[in-house]
Amino acid sequence: MRFRQLCIGLVILSATARAAPLPVPYLSITTESSAPSSMLEDGRVVGIATDKIRVVMERAGVTHDITLLPWKRAYAAALQQTNGCVYSATRTPEREALFKWIGPTDVAQWVLMGRADRAWRITSLEDARGLRIGTYAGDARDTYLRSRGHVVDTSPHDMLNPPKLLQGRIDLWAASWRAGSDVLAQNGWDKQIVPVHVFNRVAVYLACNRAVPDALVKRLNAGFEAIERDGTARAIERRYEWRATTR
Repeated sequence: MRFRQLCIGLVILSATARAAPLPVPYLSITTESSAPSSMLEDGRVVGIATDKIRVVMERAGVTHDITLLPWKRAYAAALQQTNGCVYSATRTPEREALFKWIGPTDVAQWVLMGRADRAWRITSLEDARGLRIGTYAGDARDTYLRSRGHVVDTSPHDMLNPPKLLQGRIDLWAASWRAGSDVLAQNGWDKQIVPVHVFNRVAVYLACNRAVPDALVKRLNAGFEAIERDGTARAIERRYEWRATTR
């Protein structure tokens, strides 16, 4: 009798274990202020890459939060937290093994920006050799330019570069730019600072800590492929393009 009761108990325990729901994945996501990809509006982080990430997370059943930080802190958080991710990260050879990569979430142009009151004749990055180019600490553009022997002046935050440019402390600013960005207009710099030369075009990603499970990474990558196929990604991009033209 006892043996029979023991067997029945084991069967019930086994069935209960099989029926127990799997834990819901949770990701702590960080980013920087970089309109129109990620920016704060009415206390909430929004933007092209942000909205795409939210859609993919919701479809995949992944709970998450998104926190706006200076880039170095946002990047460090993803490296240190086992459930951490950061965007919009350029996928460089130096970073490849540090993260698991999801996306791309967006595309960006790397642009040399200059003062509007100067006559620029820069048709290649080589034409900028010897000029002081403003970058910021921890950014892929800083590494890219340094590795090619350019003179860089590194700031702790990207938005310190436009004032430095206008004050003549740097000659050019290496910015990440996307159609629809209103950073210059919002700060009253749109008549003073102009794009001079696009020196690179890159895809950017959600970079996740190496401890994030491979199965989850695969599921989220499939989610980004799905929003490209079904038109959701393009609809998000159009929404921000429309907002930029109506301001």
